[in-house]
Amino acid sequence: MGKIRILVVGCGNMGASHALAYHEMDGFEIVGLVSRGDSKNKLNEKLGADYPLYNEFEEALSATQPDAVCISTYPDTHEEYAVKSLEAGAHVFIEKPLADTVAGAQRVIDAAVKANKKLVVGYILRHHPSWMKFIEVAKTMGSPLVMRMNLNQQSHGYMWDVHRNLMKSLSPIVDCGVHYIDVMCQMTEAKPVSVSAIGARLTDDIATDNYNYGQLQIRFDNGSVGWYEAGWGPMVSETAFFVKDVIGPKGCVSIVAKEASKAGNSDSIDAHSKAESLKVHYADIDAKNEFTRADEWIDLADEPDHQELCNREQRFFLKAIQEDLDLSKSMQDALNSLQIAVACDESVKTGQTVQL
Repeated sequence: MGKIRILVVGCGNMGASHALAYHEMDGFEIVGLVSRGDSKNKLNEKLGADYPLYNEFEEALSATQPDAVCISTYPDTHEEYAVKSLEAGAHVFIEKPLADTVAGAQRVIDAAVKANKKLVVGYILRHHPSWMKFIEVAKTMGSPLVMRMNLNQQSHGYMWDVHRNLMKSLSPIVDCGVHYIDVMCQMTEAKPVSVSAIGARLTDDIATDNYNYGQLQIRFDNGSVGWYEAGWGPMVSETAFFVKDVIGPKGCVSIVAKEASKAGNSDSIDAHSKAESLKVHYADIDAKNEFTRADEWIDLADEPDHQELCNREQRFFLKAIQEDLDLSKSMQDALNSLQIAVACDESVKTGQTVQL
């Protein structure tokens, strides 16, 4: 098999990182960069390359006839671009969420199955060794589990532009929440049964029907519960943006971020994936209720930065194409986590608990 000819659509944060991965990998050859604004020119410059540039997706797709398409645009275009790419016979790597509606996500999956092409969704934490370890250790803590996670971002400058644009199609708890909901589902291996959520609109910079702070709660059929919180904007507190805790009958495991939780890092993309250390605590006690096992620190030597995580995602995409991997479970997982996140959105807007 020769190089996979790939079209990169969306040249912002994630698109640029994926393009750099393709640019440096032997298995891919970039055949075009697509964006509506100037980001594609900047990306070409950053890569020291002269890739063909396009303003319009459809034009680029028909001009380049790619083997694969990488979609890192805003979520409201995900479904349309993915379906058109798959129907044109291209494999698709798509940033999460898969689409901005559950029905749309299902249409993308159906198109992938019909075209017999690979569809990989950018669940970056699934490629992160410390998050994999976090999930593995959490599963040893018994059942039910209590899962506590958040990612509040005191966004300013460029990141506030990015967040305001994202909120034209999604709330923070849907956009970010799909990652953490996916993690919770992996940890519990249980079926989510209901969600409730609250949200607040703390700025006039977004549409009146959206909110830039949200918190969701999930109940699972084995008694496990989880919450996730996300707020974006210049008004958000950065003192509590890195809670990653799982508690079970046998003890608890927490991600302890020493560098990532320092002041000024809450809207740093690199800080979001940093895990640094896992602290494991065991609940075992003696007759006097004193602990019988010391807490353990698992320091993870393999601590990839944001770019290296994107490289790993793309190595997986390449492997999926070359080795014809069966991706049906990961596609279903992406649909499930989106379905739960969208139900959380519904709960915020109706004030009701939503049964799944």
